[in-house]
Amino acid sequence: MITAIDAVIRSLLVGISIITVAELLRTACTRAARRAGAEPVVIRDMGEGFRIVAAVAVVSAILSVTGLATEFTALTMSGIAALVVSLALQTTLSNIIAGMLLFSDGAIRLHDQVEFGGIKGKVERLASRNTWIKTESGAVVIVSNSNLSNGPLINHSATERLSKRYAIR
Repeated sequence: MITAIDAVIRSLLVGISIITVAELLRTACTRAARRAGAEPVVIRDMGEGFRIVAAVAVVSAILSVTGLATEFTALTMSGIAALVVSLALQTTLSNIIAGMLLFSDGAIRLHDQVEFGGIKGKVERLASRNTWIKTESGAVVIVSNSNLSNGPLINHSATERLSKRYAIR
């Protein structure tokens, strides 16, 4: 049987470990978004999302470590919660994940000249769910990030940058 002191120490170690991993992931993703020219609101939202996921993981782990819930119960509760959230936010999460991948790959940055689905223009805004492209006629076209990542996306400004990064010849 676990004593109260053992439970507190284990809970602290588990909590610190989960928070450390979440912060490392948050830092890597927000740096990639910042390099891509994402707006501060997008970067803040990404960070908050990582912190919420970490908080849920910490609570689930503490319930399991302290014996207040079995590992199966804690895992089941967190799994059901994740399923409900992911189904409710499926489209939004798809766009956010696609945006994070576009940012981290360096496929698109602010002020790049791009072409997508017959639309040609300059990237004016990168958001977590969509990208704003200003056409030569002055119209602003808002394209969801999941559509951009599904392509085909032609980035006329990134040829040299991406060629060096991915050794494209």
